[in-house]
Amino acid sequence: MTKSRAQVRAEFARKGWSISAWAKKNGYSPNMVIAILADDEVNPRLKCLRGDAHNIAVTLGLKAGEVSRETRRTAVA
Repeated sequence: MTKSRAQVRAEFARKGWSISAWAKKNGYSPNMVIAILADDEVNPRLKCLRGDAHNIAVTLGLKAGEVSRETRRTAVA
């Protein structure tokens, strides 16, 4: 089951996670993750159809799909 952006933000708040720390841990741009979570639910500017935006949305549970290995970056220590 997919989650809404509000549900993901609430989960981060409930668990005490920072969006930036989650993004860095998972090898994504913090700015991209913040932009996806702050986007409009009904008419999003970022469609998350391909690349990192797609991978972020799938990893966060915003959409069904598979994380693409070709565009997936490795986490930086």
